Amino acid sequence: MSPTARQQGQQAEEAACKYLLANGLELYSRNYYCRHGEIDLIMGDNNTLVFIEVRYRSSSRFGSGAETVGPRKQARIVAAATHYLQANPKQARRPARFDVIFMRSTDAIQWVKDAFQSR
Repeated sequence: MSPTARQQGQQAEEAACKYLLANGLELYSRNYYCRHGEIDLIMGDNNTLVFIEVRYRSSSRFGSGAETVGPRKQARIVAAATHYLQANPKQARRPARFDVIFMRSTDAIQWVKDAFQSR
């Protein structure tokens, strides 16, 4: 039986987390939920707080992962990050950025740092 979309998403998040940990980031939180939305991973990169969206696509038939993080999705992630910072005031003193991990498989990872600024 093939995995469900939810299971594939969880596997992709796990692979992305392992990849980022191997690249020196520190994990603070997974799947941070609030009424504004969800942040897949919250990590530290030296002194910078990093909010990470993981996008997995099994095919490009309905567009690439990059095409699915448009202005509306970005606004939801920023709102959720603002909620996180209000709930964690010590973290709010640190510089922050928004990264996106795009994946076609768990071994084909593209990491875009500061993704919302480059759009």
